[in-house]
Amino acid sequence: MTPEQLLQHHDQARLWGEAPGEVGGPDIAAAYQKALAVRQLRQQRGEVAKGYKIGFTNRTLWQRYEVFGPMWGTVWDTGLGFAEPTASGAAEGRIDLTATCQPRLEPEIVFGMKATPPANANLQQLFEAIDWLAPGFEVVQSHCLDWKFTATDTMADSGLHARLLVGQRLPVQQLAADAQALHALLAQARVTLFKNGQAVEQGTGTNVLDSPLNALHHFLKELRQCPGAVDLQAGDVITTGTWTDAWPLLAGEHWRAEFSAPLGSISAQMR
Repeated sequence: MTPEQLLQHHDQARLWGEAPGEVGGPDIAAAYQKALAVRQLRQQRGEVAKGYKIGFTNRTLWQRYEVFGPMWGTVWDTGLGFAEPTASGAAEGRIDLTATCQPRLEPEIVFGMKATPPANANLQQLFEAIDWLAPGFEVVQSHCLDWKFTATDTMADSGLHARLLVGQRLPVQQLAADAQALHALLAQARVTLFKNGQAVEQGTGTNVLDSPLNALHHFLKELRQCPGAVDLQAGDVITTGTWTDAWPLLAGEHWRAEFSAPLGSISAQMR
């Protein structure tokens, strides 16, 4: 499938119709080059890359989806939103599911960068390059029927990314004095996910490669090893992977994720 065909399926929310592995192929590097070619097409038509998503950082899901390592894709201005604070203190937003394919919801921690981390950055240097973190909802999608795919399919499928809603942004320097303190805070944190007011699942930060900060560090190394990939920049938004399973979505549903203090909560109405 050509990059133009991949983009057409994306725009039309159309299933690929290929057997698992046919589109992604046998080679990880080649699958990412397909995704980067789609990225270039989207930029040529005026879309703006706003950062990245990291997927399959939650080891508890690897067996279920038969994908045994993280992958990544681009976050776009056309799918990125910011929730607004409410009187209760929770950030609330809306997510448009139009032109998404088999959408599912994931509660995640999102980072905002204030600088490009130095070459071979250690965890502390990465911490110093982060501006803020926030609770978030990523809507993921798959153009493979019933979410049956190979790892390379997910890479060629733009990292399965569809939408990102970012909650209240918290300056990392106010949350933790250094990288190890932030790692510990996030690793110990928990989230409860609610659908239409009913709790459906709980998760923990340790699910995400031991912590979302570790997931970001792993991703940075992978990104820099990918030919043609654009390095992290000041202002980039990076969502680091789900703390629970990915839950199927329908318009009209209301979802809320409550993270341990001081990370806050986020709510979203699907439409």
